[in-house]
Amino acid sequence: MKGKISIFLIYLISFIYLEFLFRFLLIDPVFRISNINMILFVVFFAMLLFIVTKLFKEKANKFFFYIFMFIISVWFAAQYVVKGFFDFYISFSILQIADQVGDFIGKAVIEILKRIVGIIFIFMPFIISIILRKKISFHQSGFKKNILLVIICAIFYGGYYASLNIKKDEDYSAYMLYHEVNNPSLNIEKVGVLNTFVVDTHRWIFGFEEKIVINNKKIHKDDTPKEIVYEYNNLDIDFDGIITDNPSDRTVKEMTEYFKNETGTLQNEYTGLFKGKNLILFMAESFNEIALREELMPTLYKMANSSFVFDNYYTPTIYSTIGGEFQELSGLYANFSSLSQWRSGKNSFPMGIAKLFQNEGYNTYAYHNNSYLFQDRNVYLKNLGFDNFLACYNGLEKKINCAQWPQSDVEMINATYTDFIDSEKPFMVFYASVSGHAGYSWSNAMARKHRSEIEALNYTYSDQVQAYLGTQMELDDALEVLIEKLEEAGKLDDTVFVLVGDHYPYELTVDQVNEAASYTKDPVIEVNHSRLVIWNNKAETVHVNKVGSQIDVLPTVYNLFNLPYDSRLFIGHDILSTEPGLAMFADNSWVSDKGKYFSARGKFEALVDDIEEDYVKLMNQDVRNRITMSKYIMDKNYYKLAWEHLK
Repeated sequence: MKGKISIFLIYLISFIYLEFLFRFLLIDPVFRISNINMILFVVFFAMLLFIVTKLFKEKANKFFFYIFMFIISVWFAAQYVVKGFFDFYISFSILQIADQVGDFIGKAVIEILKRIVGIIFIFMPFIISIILRKKISFHQSGFKKNILLVIICAIFYGGYYASLNIKKDEDYSAYMLYHEVNNPSLNIEKVGVLNTFVVDTHRWIFGFEEKIVINNKKIHKDDTPKEIVYEYNNLDIDFDGIITDNPSDRTVKEMTEYFKNETGTLQNEYTGLFKGKNLILFMAESFNEIALREELMPTLYKMANSSFVFDNYYTPTIYSTIGGEFQELSGLYANFSSLSQWRSGKNSFPMGIAKLFQNEGYNTYAYHNNSYLFQDRNVYLKNLGFDNFLACYNGLEKKINCAQWPQSDVEMINATYTDFIDSEKPFMVFYASVSGHAGYSWSNAMARKHRSEIEALNYTYSDQVQAYLGTQMELDDALEVLIEKLEEAGKLDDTVFVLVGDHYPYELTVDQVNEAASYTKDPVIEVNHSRLVIWNNKAETVHVNKVGSQIDVLPTVYNLFNLPYDSRLFIGHDILSTEPGLAMFADNSWVSDKGKYFSARGKFEALVDDIEEDYVKLMNQDVRNRITMSKYIMDKNYYKLAWEHLK
């Protein structure tokens, strides 16, 4: 076999090339200390596949080699395309909840063509290996040589495993990602696509429990003396009884100790401000502050800049629409496990928004102008107490044009407001809008509807950005219609609007977002900066500088309406309380009132001067705890356990 090229050498060079190419295409910075772990794993992985492709006769070895090379190329290319379009990475763990990827399969050709140059570079090792096929050694190894190769492979793995100890005590080190934290997105950016594929697959099959650290709340303690003594928004739950009744469940015990250690959030001067008023809650598709300008969205601009004005609010983009909606309606952080449980409808939600308002004598309603079945919205809304959810194909198609894409928010409002506007009881309404949905071009029905208005404004932005702005005008028109109808019915002064974006318009590139932004946004934290609307026609204007995000909306609303709930059992907090602000993102990065932390780079940017010792480390642990608790609350159906022990 003299002069033949070793399969191991091809695997090794190809995989290192693909990992660094992927970083060049999507990840900044390309070079970092964790690349050592990545390279050592690649050496092990290349040797492992080399052994497999030397076990059989030459023809079979050749078959397995090209299958492996092709599948790995497709996996890298798929990650590249999906991350570019949806702003999240693929993992086996999320395939069970990522219908949205399948739903937009029709756009796959367009998205691939946009990235065709990068895809060609990704497939170069596969292409070159075909060209060199006659020069590659595919012969079968003997038994003794295979034993030697297995020993060498084990040594390579040992070298990789030993490398995990490099800076192991740093937050989100390779060691921590391997042993303590389950975040496929962060894993990819820190230790590579191949490593993450193997680790994530193992965890998907065999499970993985993340570490919980109790008594880590000193960074959130507010010792400022108060002239007025407020009660905590807590209920009387027998946490000791939960532990007693679940003696063999270590996770439930740790969770319960964690919640026992929480103080909860205090009521405040805004507690009950809107008690008894009507509530209209919007999940606004792709709404972002770049569209919030007076000449474009006069109604929403007025709403966002009066009543409560939130200047440091974020909509973390986590698994697209369902992630944002889950965070808004649950007060929990979204991950693949919690979203899977959410969609199943098997969990108990005694603090579900429709249930709490129904307990106060409200009529409740929910509407969506796309399919009622999409991502099981009909299931999880019913689980929150909405028994009369109306959408396309379960009745709304008789009243609006459900065939166009995206559907009209104005049509949805006109078709539904009569259901509740004359209600003798107060009403609570949830609208999940769709007009602002991607893709952003003039072929988009809502962008096309408002094209002449957008072009009359003489923006110099790209067509994609202008089309996005056009889709958001439909949301503004819908709000204008609803406000007019409420005013005509004499209900406007007694109605509160809350509007929450599900995510930033991630079909736009960060550069395109920055075309319309008032400042340059980074692609991790600030690209998610947006606005929360809590508006009542008669409320005085209050500026809120605290950091907040979607998970804070529910407890904030509950406090404003003085609904009984337990603030310890939400991961988000009432934004108007004394609790310091925090927003958490898909890769465990975060922003607080004191600074920003970028997990993939391990970089902290202080926003104030008085940063306590170990602040970043304590905050990182707090973020991990909150994310882990969100998962376990859903996995363990913890609200059911808690309400069984409600005194």
